Amino acid sequence: IMLDSYRAWTIRKGMTAQESAGVIHSDFYNKFIRAEVVHYDDLVAAGGSFAKTKEAGVWRLEGKEYIVKDGDIISVRHS
Repeated sequence: IMLDSYRAWTIRKGMTAQESAGVIHSDFYNKFIRAEVVHYDDLVAAGGSFAKTKEAGVWRLEGKEYIVKDGDIISVRHS
């Protein structure tokens, strides 16, 4: 994973994972499957390694109704 390939988008408080994905691109909204979620603080504590966040049990899969929290880092799974 190349950390320099990530970007940030501003979303409204209370948006779901699917709505947030739609901010990036309408196809992400329409073809949303799941969101891979890890909090920024947990990623930093893992030395920037997504694999280590999985090992630590702080990386998780969330559905379309998940309410995005401040500091969440999300990778969108879509079809």
